[in-house]
Amino acid sequence: MRVRILLIGSDTSFGYALEQQLSRWGRHEFESIGFAASRWRSERHAKKAVRRTRPDVVVDARLQGAVDSGEQLFDPDVERCHWLAKACQRSGAIYLMLSSARVFAGEQERPYTEQDVPDNSETIGRLLQRGEELVAQTCERHLLLRLGPVFSHRGRNVMTHMLGQLMQGGTLTLDNSLRGCPVPSLDAARVVSGVLDQLSAGANSWGVFHYGSSDATHCYEFAEVLLAAASQFSEFGPQAVTLREQEAGYTLSRRLDCNRLRNTFAIKQVPWRGFVADAVKLYFDNLKSTES
Repeated sequence: MRVRILLIGSDTSFGYALEQQLSRWGRHEFESIGFAASRWRSERHAKKAVRRTRPDVVVDARLQGAVDSGEQLFDPDVERCHWLAKACQRSGAIYLMLSSARVFAGEQERPYTEQDVPDNSETIGRLLQRGEELVAQTCERHLLLRLGPVFSHRGRNVMTHMLGQLMQGGTLTLDNSLRGCPVPSLDAARVVSGVLDQLSAGANSWGVFHYGSSDATHCYEFAEVLLAAASQFSEFGPQAVTLREQEAGYTLSRRLDCNRLRNTFAIKQVPWRGFVADAVKLYFDNLKSTES
């Protein structure tokens, strides 16, 4: 059964990848709204957007995209989750909201499960938590998918930020105190597309799910892999990446336990490293096309 999808935040790194995935397979219809266009000033405008497109599923990538791009979030951005949740509840649509591992402080050694209480007291963590709460309380047919940091050759994210600094001749100073499981945007799109396919086939599973790549890493190691791939396309100095000395005994880990997603939707984790070479090549291809 084909479903009609409203993608909100289509100009985020994830949004670009999901559009590509949906267009390639053609199993579902979709309409898109960019991040800026979705900063509605009133609930009436959000309700109108949902009513006009008549979606079976709303995929909301706004908050996740803002977190990974460094875009500042405000209370009204979170309130729009409430507006969309109410519109979905009224119309019977499914609300699939993308969230982030940054709801957690990262102070436990084992991977976080969906049963762990979000405990990040930083502003971004509290905003994400509030958005999740509003959706869960308002829309019965909801899925909250927390992702590790999403990277891509396109949009604003950790990969394009690092490569941009390197191309400008800067030196990246990174630490290894925070561990996590980065997610290539194409892999995130694969996961969401798989969930959408199963929802269209009648899957009836709601609540919180986690997805991160199968191999944990930290910023310094990620940058080393990125630099190795980028060196095929540009020359960088030997000190392009330097390791900042971390505080003794200070480590954070935002690894996610993804068993519930696998057991519910049969979606397995894959390594992030296998996506880096192609993503870097596409980054430099885009760079050449904009310069010509």
